[in-house]
Amino acid sequence: MIEANHSAVSEFVLLGLSNSWEIQFFLFCFSCVFYVSSLTGNLVIVVTVTSDPCLHSPMYFLLANLSVIDLIFCSIAAPKMICDLFRNQKVISFGGCITQIFFSHAVGGTEMVLLIAMAFDRYVAICKPLHYLTIMSSRMCILILMAAWIIGLIHSLVQLAFVVNLHFCGPNVLDSFYCDIPQLIKLACTDIYRLEFMVTANSGFISLVAFFLLILSYIFLLGTVQKHCPGCSSKALSTLSAHITIVVLFFGPLIFFYVWPAPSTHVDKFLAIFDAILTPFLNPVIYTFRNREMKMAIRKIFCQLLGFRKAI
Repeated sequence: MIEANHSAVSEFVLLGLSNSWEIQFFLFCFSCVFYVSSLTGNLVIVVTVTSDPCLHSPMYFLLANLSVIDLIFCSIAAPKMICDLFRNQKVISFGGCITQIFFSHAVGGTEMVLLIAMAFDRYVAICKPLHYLTIMSSRMCILILMAAWIIGLIHSLVQLAFVVNLHFCGPNVLDSFYCDIPQLIKLACTDIYRLEFMVTANSGFISLVAFFLLILSYIFLLGTVQKHCPGCSSKALSTLSAHITIVVLFFGPLIFFYVWPAPSTHVDKFLAIFDAILTPFLNPVIYTFRNREMKMAIRKIFCQLLGFRKAI
């Protein structure tokens, strides 16, 4: 009888980022600029790596696929957030909420594996240079990419298994601008202690372990370069520091969200914006400005495009 008096929740109300018109206008301009920049920057990297034969190497193959992932990732929550900024009622259906969660965790899990693969690629290039092309063959790169997507999809499906069958009887208000599991399970009409533990163990623990393993591997690589080739350390440091920066930008918000799940705060929302829009924008910026070959290849493509237009 008690359950019969409760109606199943078919949609969720998002509180968004702010009720102030001035702040909303600033966030609208900020989000539009960085969202378009994220799309443009990552698309430029994909086109550059695909069209320039000099960049047809394992490292750039992985980098191009990282940009493809960022193209998808920045389009999961940002477009709806931008459209919702000036709406009085910010609503998302139950199906739309589950879809956001599925794609964010599938793409996030894939990117996590890809970052590990990029660390492995640098390990082989630095520690086993004579066997680099044999180990990181085209077949190996394709297998790594397939494994990354399979693991990402499995991770996402496991996460959804925790929430898709939960009963939501009200309230239906999410203090966020997008759907994610830590906020969603708080609305379930059940004891969420075990659910929070499972989410922390699945996403939080995996993120934390992967982060520390990656940082330790890059420290090991820097130490190896310094020991065997002191003159090469500056170039290696430049390359690896870009990788380390991307790892910190990617894993930092994840660890904050999933290792220490807490009531929503302004810090959560700031990190959510950073994760949804800024990180996909910073990835191409960091790799482009820290990589001489990428800058030369992009300049060559733009020169070719300008020459083609002039010829027309």
